[in-house]
Amino acid sequence: MSPLTPAARTRGITLARAARAGNTLALHDLLDHLTPYVTRICAPIALADGPDAAQEALLAVFTALRTLRDPEALYGWVRAIAVREAVRTAQRASRSRPSPDLTDVPAKGDPHLAADIEDVLARLSPAHRAVLVLRDVEGLDEEAAAAVLDIPPGTAKSRLHRARSSFRKAWSA
Repeated sequence: MSPLTPAARTRGITLARAARAGNTLALHDLLDHLTPYVTRICAPIALADGPDAAQEALLAVFTALRTLRDPEALYGWVRAIAVREAVRTAQRASRSRPSPDLTDVPAKGDPHLAADIEDVLARLSPAHRAVLVLRDVEGLDEEAAAAVLDIPPGTAKSRLHRARSSFRKAWSA
């Protein structure tokens, strides 16, 4: 999961400006350009429902693009939308599925354990996955993650601690 290059950022901002001005081709190109970025954010939060979350996030970007005041803030704005949609999609999906039991982890030495990070992530709540992704994948600090999640920084810090602790427990079991 590599961060965006400066050239890619500049291209996205340029496309956002043109799309906001009514250029439909630029809007199409912008959505294509943002798809990998949105998918990278949604997949570890919404897990199996990541494609649905990414689609919902891109739809939200499409419908709300004209409300983006500063195209320079495009990626932060899109990140907030993607996280919100991924958490919402994951919560909706978790209501229809039984919750996994943290004690139901493969034994040490099981070959599936090392390869199945997604299984361990599935054992976390969507809120914990979201803060873990923002902090450890996207590289945001607790305050920035809290702002994206619209929660107090102390809550983000405690969720991150619990998420990391639960992840370590499930991974090392």
